[in-house]
Amino acid sequence: MREQRQEPADEAAISIRMVDIPASRAQDPRARVYIVDHLNPGTTINRRVEVRNTSGETQKIEFYSGAASIEDNAFTVPEGRAGNDLSGWIRLETATVELDPGERRPVAVEIAVPRKASKGERYAAIWAQVTSTRERTGNVTQIHRVGIRVYLDVGPGGEPPTDFRIDGLAAEPGPGEFPVVTARVTNTGQRALDMTGTATLRKEAVQAGPFTVTNGVTILPGQSGQVRVEIDQALPAGNWDVHATLVSGTVERTATGTISLPVAAPMAVATPTGPRWLVYAVGGIALLALIALAGWYLVRRQRTRLA
Repeated sequence: MREQRQEPADEAAISIRMVDIPASRAQDPRARVYIVDHLNPGTTINRRVEVRNTSGETQKIEFYSGAASIEDNAFTVPEGRAGNDLSGWIRLETATVELDPGERRPVAVEIAVPRKASKGERYAAIWAQVTSTRERTGNVTQIHRVGIRVYLDVGPGGEPPTDFRIDGLAAEPGPGEFPVVTARVTNTGQRALDMTGTATLRKEAVQAGPFTVTNGVTILPGQSGQVRVEIDQALPAGNWDVHATLVSGTVERTATGTISLPVAAPMAVATPTGPRWLVYAVGGIALLALIALAGWYLVRRQRTRLA
């Protein structure tokens, strides 16, 4: 059996993007990169994606749809080709295509919702995949894939609302030398959120930014998540006014607050690394030694007084 490794998308030498954007979603930034829609049961839609060979070699590319979910505020896909009900509703024009270096080709996508489909939002991904074998070893298979997310809400009537609120702004130490502005976001709508946006800092006549959201947070309805904006420059100490503009699709909300710089790093609390019984034993021995020393001192002092 050959060992399989899935490589990051930036090494895949292929790319994939949306071609068709529905007129009703022309103003939605998410619809330019993902398939985002609402359908009644029994409805079918058609879209197109375009795959491109960005490598210097001819590539045989496989197409398929797979399951996805939102876990811990992240759009999550399993390894392999596991499916769910939404991926089973997706039909692709072709399963494989061979592209020369620099060549590109559109691929038709059909999503057909069964008449008895239950209400709710579902998630999936459309994948373009290249499989190759390393020449040196010959026994390691590399799997490179790039994909497009699918957010499909199903139910009678119109599309459920998308909305959120920003519960507060704060600052904390960042991964490097600069701080991070954080915003707590709660999804008050009925569709998943993909958070983007910016934050600007002001202190008297000085303005810094705008700085962009640096973590891709996806938040389910009724849940909350932390949006992070990394400050990539040194700023003078003091109080700074923060103005944050956060966006998901066509919904935009703003919030203001004040942070104090520099941000103090959290205190590190040392914890014992050895077994608990060893820590307790050492502590007990030390306590007995102190008691013995105190007793010897009292006896010595008493003898001195009697002499």
